[in-house]
Amino acid sequence: MVDATELFSMLFYILLIVLVIALIVLVIKANKTLDKVDRLVDDLTEKSNQLDGVFSMINGTSDIISGMGSKIINVISSTKGKIFKRKRDSENE
Repeated sequence: MVDATELFSMLFYILLIVLVIALIVLVIKANKTLDKVDRLVDDLTEKSNQLDGVFSMINGTSDIISGMGSKIINVISSTKGKIFKRKRDSENE
């Protein structure tokens, strides 16, 4: 007959072998998943680098429009100031 300690040691070794096999399978699957994630990150990096040019062009355009708007506002405010200054000067005389 089989002794209880021999039975438990055989059961322990069988479970240990199953655990090692399961861990090997999980590591292989994790490597495949990490490869896919790496490819995805590379693709996203490439696409974001392509969009950087577009965003810099939009930023430059908005800077130009903002500068033109500031100049227009300055011209309008200085013209308004000159008109009101003339009215004040004529009222003071």
